[in-house]
Amino acid sequence: MGEGTEDIGVDLDSQGWGATRSWVEKELSAAERIEKVERLRGGWTSEMRRLDLCGPDGRRSLVLRSFVKPFFVRHAEGLLTREATILRLLGDTDVPAATLVAVDATAQYCDHPSLLMSQLPGTVRLDDQGADDRAELLARQLVRIHRLPVTTQQRPRTYQAWTSPERVTPPAATERPELWQQAVDVIRREPPAYQGCFLHRDFHPGNALFTGPNDDPQISGIVDWVETSWGPADLDVAHCSTALALLHGVPTGMRFADRYVAAGGTLAEDGTTHLYWRLLDALGFAPDAEKVAVPWRELGRVDLTASVLTQRLEGYIESLFSRYA
Repeated sequence: MGEGTEDIGVDLDSQGWGATRSWVEKELSAAERIEKVERLRGGWTSEMRRLDLCGPDGRRSLVLRSFVKPFFVRHAEGLLTREATILRLLGDTDVPAATLVAVDATAQYCDHPSLLMSQLPGTVRLDDQGADDRAELLARQLVRIHRLPVTTQQRPRTYQAWTSPERVTPPAATERPELWQQAVDVIRREPPAYQGCFLHRDFHPGNALFTGPNDDPQISGIVDWVETSWGPADLDVAHCSTALALLHGVPTGMRFADRYVAAGGTLAEDGTTHLYWRLLDALGFAPDAEKVAVPWRELGRVDLTASVLTQRLEGYIESLFSRYA
């Protein structure tokens, strides 16, 4: 998983990582050893490390995900168990996902709840240059994810909403309070009926890896399957659309649903139904999308200040009403 890296040397023993290192070493093949550890930047929910290994059969790298923030430690058993299950499931598909090596979702053996997996090639690309080409690839990839055939037993949990009317906080400096109130009123209704499908649930440019030149990129991996759910395709499309609007501007975010449909995806035919899912996602970023901005800035998008993101989020919500209301 090729997010930005930060060399932290070969010592996993410092700062309470000794038990995790021992657990990792038990999962390695004979005579393999950890040669180097690099912290991967760009994550928000968990600490990610790349472990470079060497042994008689050559070199390889694994990725270690560990939950250290108290909130995510509390929810780690469900999150990591789900990701482990999904990675096993995806191993038999054409979705470019990591291979599960081991999981300790309750920190029975590790210092923190952890999951160990193969490293995927490629890097996260968030620059404006080439954004349209990458959005096209993301739309096609999302269609393939939504078409994954799963049995009733394999079906992931039903989606969970990430905001609610009473939790939405409009930007303090907004000059459009009525727009925000109108948006909140939309999500007060009961969730619309939907045709369920397999959702990544956190599908956005920061969870996609790319290889190749900027003028001819290829998706080499989709990461972060801890929120995988069952629900409407509109919700995955909504999440990626919001992220694209924040990263690259409102028009890019507004075009993603059209790209998805052109790639063969199916969305709610009724505009007000689709608007509900789009706003349910967008309002989860209020008031200023700072939660996602921190890892994006770590990966070089220092232009994404709170004021820029607030302006884009508000402009995006306005555009959603203009098109779908």
